[in-house]
Amino acid sequence: MDGNPKTSKEETFHIGKIIKAELARQGRSITWLARQINCTRENLYQLFRNPWIHAETLYKIGMALDYDFFKCCSDYQNTENTKKNL
Repeated sequence: MDGNPKTSKEETFHIGKIIKAELARQGRSITWLARQINCTRENLYQLFRNPWIHAETLYKIGMALDYDFFKCCSDYQNTENTKKNL
């Protein structure tokens, strides 16, 4: 994953899907991540369904996976702002 969410006109930014994809890319289990951030697997499954999550949770997940999910958010916002200015 290069930090740029793939979007189309029908698909919008979805951080839960991005986290799930990065977890799979790294070959890590949901159980592993749940232990790392001190939550339940059920909470993670719910998180994967959400397009946006709390910043503190995103930070914890990013630290556990050594991945900058905030950059994904920023890149998406910059792309959207560029589209608006065209």
